[in-house]
This record gives sequence, C-alpha cells and structure tokens, in this order.
Amino acid sequence: MGLNDTPSGERVHIGFFGQRNAGKSSLVNAVTGQELAVVSDVSGTTTDPVYKAMELLPLGPVEIIDTPGFDDVGELGSLRVRKTRQILAKTDIAVLVVNSEKGLTDYDNELLEIFRDKEIPYLIAWNKSDVKTVCPEGENAVTVSAATGQGVHELKERIAALARSEGDSKRLIGDLIAPGSTIVLVTPIDAAAPKGRLILPQQMTVRDILDADACAVVVKEGQLAATLEKLGSAPDMVVTDSQVFGFVSKVVPENIPLTSFSILMARYKGFLETAVSGAAAIKNLKDGDKVLISEGCTHHRQCGDIGSVKLPALLKKFTGKELEIVLSSGRDFPEDLSDYSLVIHCGGCMLNEREMTWRRRTAQMQDVPFTNYGTAIALMNGILKRSLSIFPDLAEGLE
Repeated sequence: MGLNDTPSGERVHIGFFGQRNAGKSSLVNAVTGQELAVVSDVSGTTTDPVYKAMELLPLGPVEIIDTPGFDDVGELGSLRVRKTRQILAKTDIAVLVVNSEKGLTDYDNELLEIFRDKEIPYLIAWNKSDVKTVCPEGENAVTVSAATGQGVHELKERIAALARSEGDSKRLIGDLIAPGSTIVLVTPIDAAAPKGRLILPQQMTVRDILDADACAVVVKEGQLAATLEKLGSAPDMVVTDSQVFGFVSKVVPENIPLTSFSILMARYKGFLETAVSGAAAIKNLKDGDKVLISEGCTHHRQCGDIGSVKLPALLKKFTGKELEIVLSSGRDFPEDLSDYSLVIHCGGCMLNEREMTWRRRTAQMQDVPFTNYGTAIALMNGILKRSLSIFPDLAEGLE
C-alpha cells in the first residue's frame, strides 16, 4: 500500500483553525504547496471544511483540514462554527492561525481552551509576520507568513515532531502471534464485497501478520473446512469476518483460538472493553427501543448488507422484539443519542482513533451502551467468550 493509498483512519489529521481572514487557507496552501483552498481578502471565504489526503514531508501520510472561521456570524455562520467543532473530534494536531496584526482574540482563546479540554496537541501559527515582525514566543508558537513562506518549513517540522510524540507502536494482531505461526483468515466474497479487493481490516490484518513474520492463509468460508484438513496441523488462530461468525465457529475446533476482524479493530481503535460491556445491553432491549447502527465509511448499500440487513435481522431474531433501527454512515454521527437504547458501530477502520474515541464518549456521556459489529454478532451467536479467548482479562466472567 503506497502513501497515496493510506486510508484516512491511518493518517494523522491536522486541522487548521482560527478566525475569518486570519489566513488559514493561505497557510494551508503554503504548507501543502498546493492550491487546496480558495483564498480572498473577503472574510469567510471558506464556508465548509476542506479535506486533503496527501504526503506531508517530513511526516508522511496526513489529512489536512481547512476549517471555516470560528467567529462566523448569522445562521449560516453558526452552522459553520458547528462544523468546526465537529472537526475537532477527529483532529490529531491543531494549528491555530492567528493574525499577527490583531493578536489573540476571545475566539482564539476559546479555541485554545477547547484544544486543552480535548487534550489535542496544538501549535499557534502567528501569520502575517511579514507585516508585523514582533510576535509572542513560546513552546507552542511559530512565526509564519503565508505570503512570503517565512517560517512555513519550521511549522511543518514542528507539526511532524508533535505527531511523532503522539504516535505509538499499536498492532492489529502482530503482538498476539509468534513468528512462524499460521493464521487462517476467513473472508466472505458476496454481493456486498468490494469488487477486486479485500476490505480494509482484512488488508491490514494480512500485512500485520506478514510484518510479524507469520503466515496468513486467506480463504472463503466454504473453503474453511477443507483448508483446515490440508494444513496438516492446527493453525495458531482463525480470524473471521463477523457476518459468518456463527458458521465459522461450528467449523473451527474449540481448541483453536477464534476471533474476528471487527474485534481486533475495536482493540486497535481503543474501545474493545467498551464494546464488550456495551454488547450486554442487547439482552435487555425492549419493544420500541431505538438502536443506532453506524458505519464510519459511506458506500452504496446492497442486498445482504451487514449494517442495513443482516444486523437488524439478527437483532430481531435474538431479542424477539420490535426495534426501531436507525442507520448512519460517514461523518453523519448524531451528537444527541438520548433517544437511543444502544449504538452498534462498525470497526471504524476508516476513522482515526480520536474520532472513534469521541463517538464512544458521546454515547457514554449520555449513558447509551456502545458496542461494535463483531462483538454484538459474537454475543448473539453465543460465542463471545470464545472470540475473546485471546484476551483472557475480557473473557473472564462472560457467560
């Protein structure tokens, strides 16, 4: 997978924030070396967030976000400010662009407070320093000029340093397996599968297995039994797509560890424990309860789609209740969840960890249980404890 193919969820999200006409869009263009955003002397030129996935040296794959002015006014202005606040939920690093001629304003200080409250690493870019050369200095301050390019290289270096300090060595599966082990991956290919490729969690799992110097054997569910026989010795683990969890659990002997791509992804994104405790709420659903099924990506839903067809059908069969199912996808995740009895989210492979954390916390703050596809499906198939056997601390105490 090349840098241009790096998924959004694996990119560092860098948001540029500030007042109207502080020079955010001009600075974004200077940092990226591209005309990504329209610039003008007229305040409020940027009316919607502008996203650009690119390689930003010396950092690597990033997603740059140019936001509307935080001081925008009127009804449309309030909507733009709301969008800016939503962007903060997925921002790994924030750059506050300040007009050096005006200095920090109340709006800028409000943004700084939000950065601190949300624990978002940030830099203050004192723009238009070619007009005013004396700007406050400090650990978070960088003096720049989008017009002349002064300080832009330093800004990029400082952003990269912040990103590295925030990074870690997370693994999807590599830390759970030993070199030389054999892992069987069950990947259904049906009408809902993307043509000519594997879905992202499957791709990421294969790569991490190879990085761990282990062997990945990829099969469809119909080939699983024959593959297990041909291997000669039992594989060290089987990882399956959630939608065939029930079928696969009957084929794979109990002595072989079994889990799903979705469960691995929940751990990778930092919310597996929440997903396990949230799944228990499925048993307590009542007639008329409202359940949100949310996906981080957008795609054309087809017959047999797991989110819109298979999960609702399984919920109805397992609970025996008449439930109200609401679907959301992409960035359309509701902030008000007070009417919901449960949120079932996808693995979040297209969302960065910060946004998944925001979505999880949004539910928790409103006392709404939050789980994901793989955990919910494992519970409803009666195999949740088995699917968590590779995480003994979580499996302990489950029925």
